[in-house]
Amino acid sequence: MNNPYRAEGEWLYLSIKAVPSSSKSQLGEVKEGRLKVKIAAAPEDGKANEELRSFLAKSLGLAKKDVTLTAGEKSRLKTIRLPGSIEQTLNTLILNRKESTNSP
Repeated sequence: MNNPYRAEGEWLYLSIKAVPSSSKSQLGEVKEGRLKVKIAAAPEDGKANEELRSFLAKSLGLAKKDVTLTAGEKSRLKTIRLPGSIEQTLNTLILNRKESTNSP
């Protein structure tokens, strides 16, 4: 598994593959160095990006203002900036995704 984030100073940069217009918002597997995130909102007028930020904030126990889209505004391949203080939480979340996707 390639790690889907990198640390730079006090920030973590998370690489995402967004899948908009999904039946519900949920985390997927890590593949090719990106965390797959299904988003219920449609990719129109920034709705999917806002839902992505809200969903990640809730999943990581952060305020929405701490989840910043830094690249990929109009792409499925996105980069999200997060506070570096949540690295352990992010590692746990990713590990849980890997284990659940490898379950029989």
